[in-house]
Amino acid sequence: MSLEKHDLIHEFPDSKEAIHQLKTTNNHFAKLFEEYHELDHAVHHFEGGAENTSDEHLEDLKKQRLNLKDQLSGMIREYESAPEK
Repeated sequence: MSLEKHDLIHEFPDSKEAIHQLKTTNNHFAKLFEEYHELDHAVHHFEGGAENTSDEHLEDLKKQRLNLKDQLSGMIREYESAPEK
C-alpha cells in the first residue's frame, strides 16, 4: 500500500507562503497546524504498520485530521483573499 502524504504543503502547494506567514503570525493557526501535523504523523504510523490499532481508532484519527484540515484551509483562504495591508 502506498501511503499518500497529507501534510499541508502537499495539500496546498500554491499556499506555501500563506502557510508560512500564518504559522509565524497567528498563534491559533500555529496551534492547529501542529495538531494537524501530529495527527498526520499518527495516521502514517498506523497505516505504515509500525504499530497495530483498531480500524475505528484509525478512522477517528483520520476524521480529526480532516476536521483540522478544513479549519486550516478556511484560514488559508481567508488570509489569501484579504486585501493587502
